[in-house]
Amino acid sequence: MPQADNEQLKDELRQVEDPNTGAPLGDAVRGVAVSGGNVAVDIRLGYPARGWHGELERIVTARLRDFDAVENVTVEIGQQLASHAVQGGLKPIRGVKNIIAVASGKGGVGKSTVAANLALALRAEGAEVGVLDADIYGPSQPRMLGLSGRPETTEDKRILPMRAHGIQAMSIGVLVDVDQAMIWRGPMATQALSQMLAETLWQDLDYLIIDLPPGTGDVQLTLAQRIPVAGAIIVTTPQDVALDDVRRAVAMFRKVKVPVLGIVENMSTHVCSNCGFEEAVFGRGGGQRMATETGLPLLGELPLESSLGRSTDEGAPVVAANPDDPASLRFREIARRTAGRLARQALNTEIRMPKITITD
Repeated sequence: MPQADNEQLKDELRQVEDPNTGAPLGDAVRGVAVSGGNVAVDIRLGYPARGWHGELERIVTARLRDFDAVENVTVEIGQQLASHAVQGGLKPIRGVKNIIAVASGKGGVGKSTVAANLALALRAEGAEVGVLDADIYGPSQPRMLGLSGRPETTEDKRILPMRAHGIQAMSIGVLVDVDQAMIWRGPMATQALSQMLAETLWQDLDYLIIDLPPGTGDVQLTLAQRIPVAGAIIVTTPQDVALDDVRRAVAMFRKVKVPVLGIVENMSTHVCSNCGFEEAVFGRGGGQRMATETGLPLLGELPLESSLGRSTDEGAPVVAANPDDPASLRFREIARRTAGRLARQALNTEIRMPKITITD
C-alpha cells in the first residue's frame, strides 16, 4: 500500500463521489495534515448536510486507511453556504441568499406538503430557512405550519415573518381572513406576491422556499420572471398524466433561465399502516423516466402515507412532528440533494451598493 503524503491524500479525497451533488468532493476538501500516523482532514461542504456527516466521515476514514502508516484519522466537516446566481437582470432579495421554487405542472400532487417538509428538512440539516406561500388563491402553508394570528410590522411598514417550527414563514393566508375569497385577476395576484416577497423582513436566510401555485399559466410564468430564483424543483406523481405536466413545467423554467435542480416523485408507493406492505398504486418508475427524458436528477421518491397528510393538517409536518419517521429521513435526503445540486450552480456576483443621501 502507498505511503501517506499530504497532497496525495488530498487528491485521493477530492475524488470521493458526493451523492448529494452528483460530483466528486473536489475543492470541498480544504486541507489534509499529516503528523506521523495521524491525519487531520478539513472538509467544507457548500450545502447543509448534518445528517450525512457521519457517513462522510466513515467514507473518508476508510479511504485513508488504505494508505500505509495511517493510524488515526480525524475529520472536521463544516459548511459554507453561498448565494447563487439568479435569472438575468433580477436583484437578490435582502436577507435571502437563495430562493428555491417548488413547482408542479398540475394540482393535487402534494407540492405544498413537499415544500413545507423540504424547508423543515433543510433546517434540520443545518440551514436558516424560510417559506413563502405564493399560492394567492389557495394558500396552504398557514394550516400546514400551524400559523395563526397576524404578522407584526416595523415602523417603516416592513412585515416581520411569522415563526413556525424554527423557520420563518409568510403567506397571504395570514394577511386576510381565512374565509375571504381572493377574486383577483392575474396581474393583481402577481403584484400581491411581489409586494409580499419584497416587503417581508426576511432575516439572514440561507434558503427561502417558495411554494408556487400549480400549473404553468400566465401567473406562474410572470412570477418566474419577476422573482430572483436560484433553482427550482418539480413535484410529480408516477402517473403518465402527471408526467405530461412535468414537461411543461420544466420547459417554463428553462424558458426563463431558471435552473431545474431535479424532480421529486410524490405518492410513489402506498405503505399500509397495518402491515407495512408497500405497493405502487399509481404505477412505478414514472419519476425516473421523466428524469431520464429531461436529463434531470431524481431527487427522491416519497410514499403515500397517512402520517404525511395527517401531520400537515395538524400544523406540524412530519419532519417536525416525527424526525425519525422514514418519510422524514427521505425528506432530509431530498433536502441534501436539492441544496447539493444548487451548490454546483454559479455564484451570485451581484453586489448591493449602499444608498447615498446628500444633505445640506
